Amino acid sequence: MGRFRPPETPGSKYITPEGASRLRAELDELWRVERPRVTQAVSEAAAQGDRSENAEYIYGKRRLREIDRRVRFLRKRLEGMVTVSERPADSTRVYFGAWVSLERDDGELVCYRIVGPDEIDMAPGYISMDSPLGRSLLRRALDEEVTIEVPGGTRTFVIVEIRYESPKEG
Repeated sequence: MGRFRPPETPGSKYITPEGASRLRAELDELWRVERPRVTQAVSEAAAQGDRSENAEYIYGKRRLREIDRRVRFLRKRLEGMVTVSERPADSTRVYFGAWVSLERDDGELVCYRIVGPDEIDMAPGYISMDSPLGRSLLRRALDEEVTIEVPGGTRTFVIVEIRYESPKEG
């Protein structure tokens, strides 16, 4: 097997206003705070002499590459993002940004928010619109049944509530 790997297909380009501001804040923090601090540390380590055995210099340069890679990714990703801040015209169906309460086949209630792939780590209960459950929930209505394949077999959910505000507001 060769070293070639096909490029990953980027996730959906939709993001909530909260997710967009979090990514912009991360980019700003990396570019204005973290990178200058690491650059200063690397230049101080370089001034100490032999760079080949200077761990501070080596790890500092590695950290700079990581920061630059993340900055490039964030800039490119934010450039093509579509921020969705409007509620859909039909709020009786599940669309991007909806909080969806589901009853699992075992009777347990769970609540998820449908968000873009860049913000699923933002808060518990966020699921990507590209995930199997997220894809199967989109455009569904109240009391509809959704069945998805999971590693242990199949799982069935019933949509019991659809909201377009955070649970703290409602």
